[in-house]
Amino acid sequence: QVQLVESGGGLVQPGGSLRLSCVASGSIFTINAMAWYRQAPGKERELVARITGGGTTNYADSVKGRFTISRDNAKNTVYLAMNSLNSEDTGVYYCTVNVFRFQGNRDYWGQGTQVTVSS
Repeated sequence: QVQLVESGGGLVQPGGSLRLSCVASGSIFTINAMAWYRQAPGKERELVARITGGGTTNYADSVKGRFTISRDNAKNTVYLAMNSLNSEDTGVYYCTVNVFRFQGNRDYWGQGTQVTVSS
């Protein structure tokens, strides 16, 4: 019913920057919170950044000051601007949106996009 298409992943050198985008489409009335997660090899999936419907943002301690999450409600899009990337940022990044439904809100996930930070 709701599909998420991610883009922007790729290979970048340490200290470089990358911007991820995620566009939601389908049967959407209202998107509540939007967030980015990531999963590094051998590690659990972790929350990277989150933005509420009201624009409040939260970041993992490891990315504070380096990453910025933003959203464009008119385009049903969430972005993650990543700066000063290091090897610990390597992983598969997933976007997720929480969509309003009368029968109960639910989360939708993208397929993930690979981010590799390497020299």
